[in-house]
Amino acid sequence: MKSILSALLTALLNLQFWIFAPLLTAIFALIAVPYAVAFNYTVRDRRRTLRLIRRSISYYGAMIVRCGWPLVRVRYVDHAPDETPPFVFASNHRSSSDAFLMGCLPFECIQALNIWPSRLWVVGRVGRIAGYLKVREMPFEQFLDDGSKLLAEGCSIIVFPEGTRSGSRRLGPFHGAAFRLAQQCGVKVVPIAICGNERIPPRGSLLLRPGRIVVNKLPAITPSQYAGMTPFKLKNLVRDAIRQHLDNQSGV
Repeated sequence: MKSILSALLTALLNLQFWIFAPLLTAIFALIAVPYAVAFNYTVRDRRRTLRLIRRSISYYGAMIVRCGWPLVRVRYVDHAPDETPPFVFASNHRSSSDAFLMGCLPFECIQALNIWPSRLWVVGRVGRIAGYLKVREMPFEQFLDDGSKLLAEGCSIIVFPEGTRSGSRRLGPFHGAAFRLAQQCGVKVVPIAICGNERIPPRGSLLLRPGRIVVNKLPAITPSQYAGMTPFKLKNLVRDAIRQHLDNQSGV
């Protein structure tokens, strides 16, 4: 009986999500693009237009992950709400839903994209307009240069330093590029610990499972705290902060 109920809830969740998420995407594209063009034409301010576009993408991501409510519940917890941007956010990476979950962050942000998301028609084009960084397709010096300009403008950068989805609760090793960028610019590094979405959806599948997701913004590691550290030591410090938080979350 329990397995039948579970199967029914899973079927209901996927029917609901795959009806509303594409519909929301279409509505967003039809409204947001003309609005951004009109806004840019009216204010004649590229910086304000980019801020609008990036925040709109975040709102879209936040709405997409809520298309599964109430069978998928998402909660954002800020463990240091008084900290001010810009930040380099470093998040664990369990599922393809992680990029959408970053819409919970109430800041102007861009993401560093891996190869396959940047080649998707919608993601690649929207990301190019918003200034997303194709970290695997650009020279490291260009990544540092473009990233430095974004941070100087006050735009935070989100990275998934594992480089690929773990598909489980396992936390993989971190790459160090984003941490070198943070050190070069002297900005705060903020660990993000995502709990509960390793099966929403599982790696290699589009089938969502009911569950509860928590996005935890942990306290920042400040330039004074990482002064004198190598990028290797800094990335492991951030990884340890995420791992310790995840270890303390029973059942997630």
